[in-house]
Amino acid sequence: MVRKMICISCPLGCHLEVDCSDMNDIKVSGNTCPRGKIYGINEVTAPKRMVTSSVKVNGSDAVLVSVKTSEPVPKDKIFECLDVIKTISVDAPVKIGDVLYENICGCGSNIVATKHADKI
Repeated sequence: MVRKMICISCPLGCHLEVDCSDMNDIKVSGNTCPRGKIYGINEVTAPKRMVTSSVKVNGSDAVLVSVKTSEPVPKDKIFECLDVIKTISVDAPVKIGDVLYENICGCGSNIVATKHADKI
């Protein structure tokens, strides 16, 4: 079975063909850089994505602060992660890069602030 996809590892957006008829010997073609091969293999074996959302902030003019996962999480865990994220509430001040939640859903990825929220 050959899957066609566009690599999202870099701005080139290479059109990949991933031959996964033998899962022990996955072949990737169409990639311009080594990251494309890695992306293609990961996409057919264990796809992951970054998750972005927002978290409630207490004691700030900013009601919400934007967040992201520190590492991509398995696609089948995305909605579980979002369910946890919507329960998180933090106190101001919040700085970009602050870890607001560790090891979300046991994925090894942390929830990190991507915006400042000053204390009032």
